[in-house]
Order: sequence, then C-alpha cells, then structure tokens
Amino acid sequence: MRKMDDMETRDPMFAAMFDPLRSEMDTLDTPRGVEKELMQAFARQFPRKRRWYQAWRARTWALGASLAAGALAVTLTLGALMGPQPARTGMPADGNAALVTRSDDGGLFIALDSLERIEQEPAPRMVETEVPRSSLAALGVPLTPDNAGDAVKAELLVASDGQPLALRLSAVN
Repeated sequence: MRKMDDMETRDPMFAAMFDPLRSEMDTLDTPRGVEKELMQAFARQFPRKRRWYQAWRARTWALGASLAAGALAVTLTLGALMGPQPARTGMPADGNAALVTRSDDGGLFIALDSLERIEQEPAPRMVETEVPRSSLAALGVPLTPDNAGDAVKAELLVASDGQPLALRLSAVN
C-alpha cells in the first residue's frame, strides 16, 4: 500500500480512480481461516515434489550425524593410540614407495624394503658407499645436467644376504 500512497501524492487524478475500489474493499469482511483453507486446497490440487533431503526425517539425519561422529571419534582414538607414523617420500627406482624413518643419531634413513623385513633382519650391517646421483633422482635428489655424473656419499643398511634395506645420504649438494 506504501507504493500506492506515493503515487497518489504525485497524481491526484490517479488517486480519485481508486476511491470506488477502496470503498468497496472496506465493505468486505473475509472470515478467519479462509487464507489457510485456500492454501491447503491449492497444495492438494498442485502437490509439490519433495527433494531428497526433505524426505528424510529428523531421526534419520540424527542417526547419520551420530554415526559420522562416532566414526570420527574411533579414527582419532586409533590414530592417537598408534602414535606418529613415518612420513612418505618420493619413489625409488623399483617403483615402490620409499619410507623415511629416523635413526638413533637423528639422521634420516630411506627404507628400500618393507619395515617388516628390516625389523626381522637378525644381523644388518652398515656399509659406506657412493651412489650415482642419477639413480637418486627418483628419491627427490636434485638432478641437473651439470651434476648428473656426480656421485653422492651414502650409508646403506644391508641384510646378511647382501640385499640393501635402507639408505642414508651423507651429503647432497
């Protein structure tokens, strides 16, 4: 009605045209509840499709949310009980993911075999060697055409059968 009042103040002739309509509307008295009944009849005649999330009741949503919260709690609890896990690094030449673990002196070892195999080895030994830089590129060692022929000093953890188990790089420039 606010817009109508604004137009009436600008154009009195326009306001005079609506006077009979206003007087007729004042005589009408709509009974209570008519709007509600009309809306219900309209809803019966033109039913609306419910969306998928409207079909679910509150109990279903509550069940789903509680299951998700329970799964999160179990995951966090198991993660806390298992402790920190070693970080993953690049891929070695054989295509298996290398695993970085810490040694007692704080140097980083790159696992070349599974951790189970390394732990089960009865008498591993350390061997100092030089490894071509080009073979370490898969482990993330920087490789350029200038240093591709260089060798990198490394320490290998070797099993009793001569199989390399882990690698620690001494100095990579």
